[in-house]
Amino acid sequence: MAPIIALAFAFLFFPLSSPVSALSSNHYAQTCPQLEQTVTSTVQKALQNDRTVAAALLRMHFHDCFIRGCDASVLLDSKGNNQAEKDGPPNISLHAFYVIDHAKTAVEALCPGVVSCADILALAARDAVALSGGPTWEVPKGRKDGRISQAIDTKQLPAPVFNISQLQQSFSQRGLSLEDLVALSGGHTLGFAHCSSFQNRIHNFNATFDVDPKLNPSFASNLRSICPVNNKVRNAGTSLDSTNFRFDNMYYKLLLQGRSIFSSDQALVTDERTRALVAKYASSQEEFENAFVKSMIRMSSITGGQEIRLNCRVVR
Repeated sequence: MAPIIALAFAFLFFPLSSPVSALSSNHYAQTCPQLEQTVTSTVQKALQNDRTVAAALLRMHFHDCFIRGCDASVLLDSKGNNQAEKDGPPNISLHAFYVIDHAKTAVEALCPGVVSCADILALAARDAVALSGGPTWEVPKGRKDGRISQAIDTKQLPAPVFNISQLQQSFSQRGLSLEDLVALSGGHTLGFAHCSSFQNRIHNFNATFDVDPKLNPSFASNLRSICPVNNKVRNAGTSLDSTNFRFDNMYYKLLLQGRSIFSSDQALVTDERTRALVAKYASSQEEFENAFVKSMIRMSSITGGQEIRLNCRVVR
């Protein structure tokens, strides 16, 4: 997944459904035929001004789908005594919400009250990948927007310190397989990680080693220089792979070289089944892209909303 932090693994699990038959690639063919080009244009314009937008949108979509399904609950603002998902600890560093706002405004001008924010986010995530040199695909549409967003629920997000068993459990609870886990982890080819999310690997790793011995020594030394023990630089961190603005299979190649960032990345090579998939994707960009597209469609088809918002930040 995209870089994320969760406080604990234990959580109240909200049952999620995946009625793929309820979604359709031509859902808005009659009611909003200009939808996709409108969203793509908005994402393209944002990327021209800020290259980090691609990773932000992809991560935002992941974080949305893993709570109550892909219902745009991650877009809702906190209100009164309710702290929304976007203000939960793992989501504090989410950004580029304005891109979805701009896309929604443009879509509403064309097709008022028709297109859900959840569908716009799913399309924007697809466009973020495609505009970064990755694959494109037909996004099934017809999602509804959710009415509940609570920061406490972000404890459900898989954490960067998870081992392979915890990752497998988190994905399987959402109807996703080990293959989906490895393919979707490839989203880490885009983006940035703050020191706090991988500090555990480079300082006081365990009673025997100060640094995770699975890390390449020179790579670990570089990470330690960026993130010293008493780091005071708020935004200090590193890119998730060496081509962090290009959607490619470099993430898997670096993973096999001991140059992964998160413990959850390293976990993928600790199991024979997932390691074989890592090796396959490292050796073939095409294999990775095909798997990623299939897994993205599966994940983004986890639904759970009830309405079509007029403003993505507030319920109707």
